[in-house]
Amino acid sequence: MKAIIKYEDDAILVIHKPAGIATETARIGQADVVSELKNYLKSKGKGTYLGTIHRLDQPVEGLLVFAKTPEAAKALTKQLENGTLKKSYAALVPSMESEDATQGELEDYLLKDGRTNLSKVVSAGTQGAKKAKLSWKLLHYIETSEMTYSLVEVEIFTGRHHQIRVQMSHAGMPLLGDNKYGNEVSRELTEKLGIRHTALLANRLQIMHPVTKQCMQFEIPYPADWKC
Repeated sequence: MKAIIKYEDDAILVIHKPAGIATETARIGQADVVSELKNYLKSKGKGTYLGTIHRLDQPVEGLLVFAKTPEAAKALTKQLENGTLKKSYAALVPSMESEDATQGELEDYLLKDGRTNLSKVVSAGTQGAKKAKLSWKLLHYIETSEMTYSLVEVEIFTGRHHQIRVQMSHAGMPLLGDNKYGNEVSRELTEKLGIRHTALLANRLQIMHPVTKQCMQFEIPYPADWKC
């Protein structure tokens, strides 16, 4: 199985989704995490109920929690809605133009184009646009003899289509490895570093267990090709 199980009990599954595989898809013949996990549960002779609580874009790697019962799904969804289910992301971006730029908040309106599966920043009041908000913080600069780039931490307060990728790119901080929203600088750095996927990692997850009410925290390391 491509997905790596980090924790499992009778109520939840926490997995490490690799980059390049969809969380869930309706396309026939395309692998996805949900199908893999249902096959895994079936192979263990258990029920195949699996509640999808949140998703990651196909090129994005990171932690996901799934519910194994409807009751757990309801409790985790409530945590997601009220902000007690916490997700943190790490990303690589070109170095900031100003060394004083170490953190900030981005608030935009995003509009998804279903034909191209792309989103863009539009003005408030645009029909169909949804408000998107995130915060970012510089963790450190990474310098080599040939290049300089930055590792940032991102927290989202809304769950919009391609939100981090779109908002960071619009703010002049496109993610390395992002073919859809990158620019010339990010593409050049991506090639030099040999990054194969969008440099966005859902690296930390905090939940309250839906049954035991215990606070649970999970974390995964940065990919090796980030060189940080």
